[in-house]
Amino acid sequence: MKGILLAGGHGTRLFPLTNIISKHLLPIYDKPMVYYPLSILMLAGIKEVLIITTMRDLPSYKGLFGDGSHLGITISYEVQDQPNGIAEAFLVGKEFIGDDSVGLILGDNIFYGQGLVEILRSATQRSEGATVFGYRVKDPHRFGVAEFDEDYKVISIEEKPQNPRSNVAVTGLYFYDNKVVSIAESISPSDRGELEITDINKAYLSMDQLHIEPLGRGFAWLDTGTHNSLVDASRFIETIENRQGLKVACIEEIAYRMSYISAGQLKELAKRYKNDYGEYLMSIAEQDGEDFFTVKKQNLHKTVERIIG
Repeated sequence: MKGILLAGGHGTRLFPLTNIISKHLLPIYDKPMVYYPLSILMLAGIKEVLIITTMRDLPSYKGLFGDGSHLGITISYEVQDQPNGIAEAFLVGKEFIGDDSVGLILGDNIFYGQGLVEILRSATQRSEGATVFGYRVKDPHRFGVAEFDEDYKVISIEEKPQNPRSNVAVTGLYFYDNKVVSIAESISPSDRGELEITDINKAYLSMDQLHIEPLGRGFAWLDTGTHNSLVDASRFIETIENRQGLKVACIEEIAYRMSYISAGQLKELAKRYKNDYGEYLMSIAEQDGEDFFTVKKQNLHKTVERIIG
């Protein structure tokens, strides 16, 4: 499976912060926002990632991540200059996807919770259909909303409904088989002039191939697209990290825990940072994967769970 990280758009809701910088490069506590969705793709076991951004912001992302080799993954880039809808990512990334299945995550989404890795791995291992994630919200009219029958099977999905049929929003994380490319090519722009991801999901629903994984009370899903949500997300991450002494979405640590890079490579990455971030990475490398939560590095699932709390 390959992964697409959508980091385009102009971030108009965050003006003037985003007048000259991509919103996905704004800080969420101690890391750029884009680290959080990238960490989710990495935790899902995806090693080939396409970042879709604007021509203006392309040099910044290349400067931040390069080709991804320092993380033991491969990162490539494509340009989407106009925000023509989330589903356009599959057209922009058609050549990148090739014959593979694909995971898509929005660049302003943060996920956190015990058991998330198992859910991600289950989604990546599904050979057919689509997997999306449902999360209960108090303002469902702002999102794509899923309606369920008594067996929690999806029976409808509606984009930003005036009268929502449930309080379960579809989050900005999606996994699809290879049919998603041809489906994206077949849909038409909505009244908003965009290729809607909801139309992709409706197509899978019509084939009875749409799976929804509920994210319950033990999970946090944060959409960091407004000034207030930026602050809230930073406070959330600060609280978790200061309480546990462990970092959330530390992509260098994840690369090491997933055995994408060695302890020696992690130490070299740590030397780049003359601050507590570098000290944290160095301490991980010197522990050789052992701490209060992790006894043996071979126990991959428990190790990865420890990274995200």
